[in-house]
Amino acid sequence: MQHLCQVFGVHRSSYRAWRDRERRPCEAEQKLLDQVIEAYTLSNGSAGARSIANMVTQAGTPLSRYRASRRMKQLGLVSTQPPSHAYKTADQPHQDIPNVLDREFEVKGPNQVWTGDITYIWSGSRWAYLAVVIDLYARKPVGWGLSLSPDTELVKKALIMAYESRGEPPNILFHSDQGCQYTSLAFRQMLWRFRMTQSLSRRGNCWDNARTERFFRSLKTEWMPEIGYPSVAAAKQSVTDYMIGYYSSLRPHRHNDGLPPNVAEKNYWNAQSPVAKNT
Repeated sequence: MQHLCQVFGVHRSSYRAWRDRERRPCEAEQKLLDQVIEAYTLSNGSAGARSIANMVTQAGTPLSRYRASRRMKQLGLVSTQPPSHAYKTADQPHQDIPNVLDREFEVKGPNQVWTGDITYIWSGSRWAYLAVVIDLYARKPVGWGLSLSPDTELVKKALIMAYESRGEPPNILFHSDQGCQYTSLAFRQMLWRFRMTQSLSRRGNCWDNARTERFFRSLKTEWMPEIGYPSVAAAKQSVTDYMIGYYSSLRPHRHNDGLPPNVAEKNYWNAQSPVAKNT
């Protein structure tokens, strides 16, 4: 080291002072690190570098996924996202109701195609069942219901919430799997009353309703505790906070070019306003 100091004309005392100095990030860097920590905390520890970069950028500080990755490594932050799951496939259509959607998941606007499904959640001492309705345009949950029984009333409750909260839109294509709740007479009558067209996945083919399955995977890996919830009330509150708060308002979605569902829908309606005025 003495030789190097002589070569570069640096005093050894100056080198030692530089080596031993306290390394504190500058004010801008510390602010960025705080934003990364805040985004990671809001995601319940689930967000990776891509999501954190989008969240911080939307908050007003430009950040690439690569810079976010370095800051996460520096802070010791690790995403809890699991690897992708391999779904089985089958090809057995319903005898009476065709697969109208046929995996055409890209739609041109909100309130055109909704999808529904049911999953289970541990709540204290027994399973609770969650039914959701997803608007495919921005992948936004627009209706849901939680019950101790996975029956037709549960999926009807989720559909009613979606229908009323979205202003009772007509001519929607509603897609789900072939569960008995969705093929029941009561549910099909409700679809007819709401002027919706029904579409069913092929039996045993999860890919036909992959977007709803993916939402459940995000909920369970990003938000839910590994041991479930202590009660049904706690499960209902936490799931509602996820869907309304984090998932719809803050969580970046690759399908929406890194925007949360609420922002993607808002941009769509803002773009439609000038068109409506001109026509």
